Formats: sequence, C-alpha cells, structure tokens
Amino acid sequence: MKIDDIDHLILQQLQVDARVSMRELAKKVNLSAPSVTERVKRLESAGIIEEYTIKLNKKKLGLPVACIVELTIKNGQYPRFQQFIAEYPYAEFCYRIAGQACYVLKLQLPDLSMLESFINDVMPLATTVSHVVLSEVKIKNILPSEQR
Repeated sequence: MKIDDIDHLILQQLQVDARVSMRELAKKVNLSAPSVTERVKRLESAGIIEEYTIKLNKKKLGLPVACIVELTIKNGQYPRFQQFIAEYPYAEFCYRIAGQACYVLKLQLPDLSMLESFINDVMPLATTVSHVVLSEVKIKNILPSEQR
C-alpha cells in the first residue's frame, strides 16, 4: 500500500491522540470526515494501524521498578523460555536480538526482590545480565515528517 502525505499526517495525528474523533481529525488534515474515515479504515485493513491502546502509569499501579534484562539461553531452551516469558506477568516486552545475548526484555516490578525471583526462575534456562532503570528519557515516538 502506498502511503501519501495525507496518510502520513493522519498517522502522526493518531499517534498524538488515538481517541480523536474523525470529525476533529478531518479538520486537522483538511479533509472531509468521510474521506478521513475511509483512509483510516484503509490503513487498518492494510495492517499499518495494528491496534489502539492506552499507556498505563506502572509506578502508580504499584510497579515502580523497571529493569532491562539480557538473557543468553542455555542448551537450546528457546521454546521453554518463550513459553515462560509469554506468560510472565511483569514482562513489558521481549525481543530476540543479535549479539552476545539472545534476548533483551523489560520487566516492570513491584520491588527488587521480584527481580531476584525472576532470575532464579530463569536460571535453568538462561544466564542473565540485569540493568535497573534509574530514569527515563521521554521520546516523542511520532513518525518523522519525511519517510526515508
């Protein structure tokens, strides 16, 4: 699917506020509401817009400790680890990566003792290197004006 400048602008606006009404979005991109609705549906059908979601404040939900963990799988235990991490309630993301480690993941935990429990749980499957997050740099995470 070819994305034009209007589609790009629609995507930028939806990243700022995915709850915006089609009428308001249409005003922001200088199109009619039916045209914008059709374009958004086309972007959804093409899989460019995958889902609409909310961002939760994990600290206010009692999960103040963020950790980045690098895992190196032992003895080909990839399927067991993937099943374990897919069901682990404190995992925010898990990526298979190239480099010294096999995976990098983010945990959002109630306290550091849970990091120790996590390490103990995965010890039969992987070695770990853990990094406790001290602070976060806020990134806009909006499509650039020009696609490269």
